[in-house]
Formats: sequence, C-alpha cells, structure tokens
Amino acid sequence: MRTSRADEFLEFASARSGHLFRSACLLTSGDTHLAEDLVQETLGRMYAVWGRMARVGNPAGYAQSVLVRTFLSHRRRRSATERPLGELPDHAPDTGEDPALRIALLDALAGLAPKDRAVVVLRYWEDRSIEETADVMNTSSAAVRTRSTRALAALRKRLGGSINEFAAR
Repeated sequence: MRTSRADEFLEFASARSGHLFRSACLLTSGDTHLAEDLVQETLGRMYAVWGRMARVGNPAGYAQSVLVRTFLSHRRRRSATERPLGELPDHAPDTGEDPALRIALLDALAGLAPKDRAVVVLRYWEDRSIEETADVMNTSSAAVRTRSTRALAALRKRLGGSINEFAAR
C-alpha cells in the first residue's frame, strides 16, 4: 500500500512540476533558482500530507495554494531580500519568444508587492476566480478585488506606453 501512494505522488509530481515551476517563476519575477526552491518545498509539503489527499479532491489546486503560501511566507523572511550576484551568460538560448516583452513583464511584476504579484498570477495566469484567489490567500474577496485593481494600475503605470508597442507585435 505504501509504495502505491509513493507511486501516485511521483506521478502527480511529474505531471504538475512544470506548471508549478512556471507559476513560481512568475511569482518570483523570473528568479528561476528561487522558483525551483519554492516548487521543491511545495512538493515536500504535498508529500507530507499525500495520504490525506483523497479528502482534498483537487490535489493540483491544493498544490497551487501551497505554492502561493510558500512564496508569501518566504517573502516575509528577513533573508528574502538578499540577491546573489554572479556572471550572466553571454548568450541565452533562442526560444522563439520575444525576450524584450518577457523582460519588460517580469520587471513590471518585480515592482509589485508580493501579495499584489500573487493576486495577478492567480487571477490572470492561473485564471482563478476572485473567490478562489481569496481562498488561496486567506483573505476576503473585496481585498482580492482591491489588490487586483491596484496591481493592474501599477503594472499599467510601470509599462506605460510600451505595452501597446509589445501588443502590436
């Protein structure tokens, strides 16, 4: 019985880790190392409660909630503001995407407060409802609406007219 639960968890982790990583990258404004750490911690927490997942009903949604809560608790730590320095690679691999757009959006997301960033990612990347977002963040629907409005206004202000330039491409 124990190996089947472990196998179920491994299957779940394999299927969801890519999506969790992409969400974590958005939450961390492109910091892939921190995103990997957040996904690892999320999957560790999921493994610890995996035996009770039958009662949850939606383990993927639960994992996303754990990821956001892990990110928010990480941002509260004093060491969360430390940024390692290092050499940047000379050339990034060409993925066929628009790197200028990606950088502009990640920089704009980085300028938001962590909770505002979490609301934007949950509402517009994860396509969650206001109520689902409020549930994940342990707050009220009104607070999510307010944060969403303010975060979008801040993004528009940071991106200015450049968003129209990127949208035209």
